[in-house]
Amino acid sequence: DEWLYNGGPYELIVLHFLLGVCCYIGREWELSYRLGMRPWISVAFTAPVAAAAAVFLVYPIGQGSFSDGMPLGISGTFNFMLVFQAEHNILMHPFHQLGVAGVFGGSLFSAMHGSLVTSSLIRETTENESANNGYKFGQEEETYNIVAAHGYFGRLIFQYASFNNSRSLHFFLGLWPVVGIWFTSMSVSTM
Repeated sequence: DEWLYNGGPYELIVLHFLLGVCCYIGREWELSYRLGMRPWISVAFTAPVAAAAAVFLVYPIGQGSFSDGMPLGISGTFNFMLVFQAEHNILMHPFHQLGVAGVFGGSLFSAMHGSLVTSSLIRETTENESANNGYKFGQEEETYNIVAAHGYFGRLIFQYASFNNSRSLHFFLGLWPVVGIWFTSMSVSTM
C-alpha cells in the first residue's frame, strides 16, 4: 500500500513515457541522418522533453516523492501550477522569465515574419487567379522578396534587427522558443 500512496503507478507511467519520448528523439535524429537532413528537428524536440522531464522526474525526486510530481490530468495540472507558484514563487525565477520571453517572443517573431512574408510575396499569377496557384512545395525559386521585407523591417525598427539571410532568419525563429523552454525546464529543475 505504501508504494501505491507514494506515487508508484505514477512513477511507472512517467518513466515509461519519458523513455518513449527520449527514444522518439533518437528516431528523429536517425531519420534525419538517413534522409540527409540536418538534425535540428530532433534538437528542437528536446525542449518539450526537457520540460516534461523537469516536472515529471526531476522535481518529484528533489521533493522526495513521486506523489509530488505533476498530475496527469487537466485540473491536476492547473492545481500543480498554483501550488508550485505558492511554494516556490517560480514567476520570479530568472530562468522562468527567460522561458516566458522565449515562448511569447517566438510567437511575436513568427507573427511578424508571417506578415512580412505575406506583404512581400512575389506574384506568379494574374489578378483573376488565386495567389496560391503560382507556388509549389519545395520549389527552387524564392516565394517572397526577403530583401524588400526585411529592408522595410530594418527601417521600421533599426537596421540590425533585420536578417538578410533566409536560413539564419528561420534558424533564429526556431531557436528562440526552444532556448526559452530549455531555460524554463532549468528553472523548474532548480527549485
